[in-house]
Amino acid sequence: MTGALVVPPGVAPVGLPADVPPEVRRRLGEGGTLLPPFTDAHVHLGLVDPAPLRSRGVAAVHDLGWIPDDVAALAADPALPRVAYAGAFLTAPGGYPSDRSWAPPGAVEEVADPAAAVAAVDRQVAAGASFVKVALHGDAGPVADDATLAAVVGRAHERGTDVVAHAEGPGQAVRAFEAGVDRLAHAPFSERLPDELLVAMAAGRATGGPTGRRSMTWLSTLDIHGWGDPTREHEVALDNVRRFVAAGGRVRYGTDLGNGPLPVGLNARELAALAAAGLGRRSLLVALVGDEPPAGLVSFVPGPAPAPADPGAVHAAWFARATVLDVADLRDPDFVPPADTHPPADGGAA
Repeated sequence: MTGALVVPPGVAPVGLPADVPPEVRRRLGEGGTLLPPFTDAHVHLGLVDPAPLRSRGVAAVHDLGWIPDDVAALAADPALPRVAYAGAFLTAPGGYPSDRSWAPPGAVEEVADPAAAVAAVDRQVAAGASFVKVALHGDAGPVADDATLAAVVGRAHERGTDVVAHAEGPGQAVRAFEAGVDRLAHAPFSERLPDELLVAMAAGRATGGPTGRRSMTWLSTLDIHGWGDPTREHEVALDNVRRFVAAGGRVRYGTDLGNGPLPVGLNARELAALAAAGLGRRSLLVALVGDEPPAGLVSFVPGPAPAPADPGAVHAAWFARATVLDVADLRDPDFVPPADTHPPADGGAA
């Protein structure tokens, strides 16, 4: 029934406009559950066909690296999820992903020093970026030095935007944190992070020092490590997430859509991995909704909701059956909510 799942603190409940007809409200309540709209906080729209995303439960996406003009055009398409984007990857000269065949010209900007970093941040913001992405892939080539990384973070914060870091390789996650990066594009998977660091990341303080810096948010992307056949990196990331969440850290649902055989839509395997990391019903919903759910859209999960006491894995599978509804469509007295006809996004290629 609509409203059967009480949203947790910090997540806005679904409130339908007064002009939604009573018969539509009744059909929604009888057919399933309305929830706030879901966001995939790590995608690369240029590497997939994004057309099915809304029907398969994704109301908004954060594109974390592509040609700014191309992703801006996708953001203007009303048939797609709401799109916020980082613009180009910022990386050291010769750094990841400048040498990758999937990264076309314009998707990467190489920044050699602090002045170049400031200018590159300004270009992304001028192109409509809502945040900035910096690549710190120490296992794949050069990475920005401390001064250049500090310039990226400082300028982005001056411009009112967060910084997302691809941190891969020993020591890169702590570098990102100490530089003031706001989000990690992936739950750390290169190494087991010490408990003290996880507590500091969750609390927003220097390791062993006072509070005052921003706490970090991690984007999950667990399923990229094996796509259903978990690798060692999957186990490392899962362990880090489990302890980070236990320390009060914020994890948001993100898939890295475009990286391998991931479903174009809600990824049941990603949600199941988050449940395995200790996220229950409410924490999974917080991870899916994120911090700024798009206005005018709602998630609808057809069929009966699981019981509150059911394991997180049960709720994960249920959330994966969601679709996106436009609130404007609900004003039509003949509107009928979709039945549970599309199969759960089980992680297979779409």
